[in-house]
Amino acid sequence: MTRSYDENQYNDLMQVKMSIKAAERAVGHATESLDEDQLEAASNAVRFAKQQYQQAFTHQTGRFSFSRGFRRLIENIDHQLKEAKKEIK
Repeated sequence: MTRSYDENQYNDLMQVKMSIKAAERAVGHATESLDEDQLEAASNAVRFAKQQYQQAFTHQTGRFSFSRGFRRLIENIDHQLKEAKKEIK
């Protein structure tokens, strides 16, 4: 049994949401502690969220099109992370 495009897009959407949530949590912890290891882990989480978003965005069709809101969320957490990194330098 093969999945329909809608199922695949829904799964892509959920993967993007989960990776963004994970990145938000990682960045939140890292900005609270300003620990270099946590900042590096948060950087990896943000990078992964960007990759998930880009992959899903590239393959989108139909009614599960991805909103700019996801992109803005990723940009916001990336900005927060960059500001935290400035504080430890």
